[in-house]
Amino acid sequence: MRVLILGITGAVARRVAMNLHARKHTVVGIDTRPWPGAPKGIEVHVEDLRKRAAEDLFRTRRPEAVVHMATVTSLRVQGEERHRINLGGTRVVFEHCQAYGVKHAVFVGRHTFYGAAPDSALYHTEDEPPKELASFPELADLVAADLYASTALWRTPELATSVLRVCYTLGPSAKGTLATFLRGRRVPLVAGYDPLFQFMHEDDVASAIVRTVEKRPRGIFNVAGPQPLPLSVIVRQAQRIGVPLPLAVLRQLIGRFGLPRLPPGALNHLKYPIVVDARSFHAATDFRHQYDEIQTVQSFLEANPPPPPHREQVRQRLETLGVMKR
Repeated sequence: MRVLILGITGAVARRVAMNLHARKHTVVGIDTRPWPGAPKGIEVHVEDLRKRAAEDLFRTRRPEAVVHMATVTSLRVQGEERHRINLGGTRVVFEHCQAYGVKHAVFVGRHTFYGAAPDSALYHTEDEPPKELASFPELADLVAADLYASTALWRTPELATSVLRVCYTLGPSAKGTLATFLRGRRVPLVAGYDPLFQFMHEDDVASAIVRTVEKRPRGIFNVAGPQPLPLSVIVRQAQRIGVPLPLAVLRQLIGRFGLPRLPPGALNHLKYPIVVDARSFHAATDFRHQYDEIQTVQSFLEANPPPPPHREQVRQRLETLGVMKR
């Protein structure tokens, strides 16, 4: 099968590409970033998917399946450009799919679509609408892209569309929202709250996407693996230091004193859980995860040990410069 992957240089997308290639599919990728050392046989084009050169790849390569992984979060891109990438890019992808006879489109979204709210059900099902966008406007363009992809189910019935709402990913690459949050030595927590976090090993996420390409299920699917864990347990397992702070104080300190940068709206995600019911996806694809929750955190820890304290970092730097004796 000829598969076109959009956003192919992302950590999970690379795993998807290599997995598909190993299974004898023809893989072509588009990204604005290069992939140095891409495996032989995987064709990578450095292009903006909204430009004519990307459309030419649809026209000349005639992919049978398209995997759209080229959306971005507010941690990577700010403001209007993020809106153009997420919603504008998604619209262009589905227009090209319709124009050039693509048989199957996979939109890889995020489970944060549902929003974190105090009155939400513990397990979200695929028919629930998004919530709390007013408190987290930076999420609105991702939600809009998800909804636009979902409309293809009735707008273009000849195109088999799979919309995946994937929980957080974690693994050796340290890429993704949860990994970015855990990267530093100190991890902020909201005092009095300890939400459940649902996450999967990045290899399992790649496997789930490959299963989707090959099984071609039509519809909207939550994608999850092992059981969720309280955030404090994840922090402890990753050998980080949890810093519980009152919400008003945390709003002032976020992004300072070694704490990760987060949009203000993301603080609700440190208070309330977003846990999805993934039974429909498992039934449609027979997907089963290979890594449990502890193994997943351990794989992240082994590749990304906690940074040393600041004082020790200064000492190591001075030793390197020969200012201090070992």
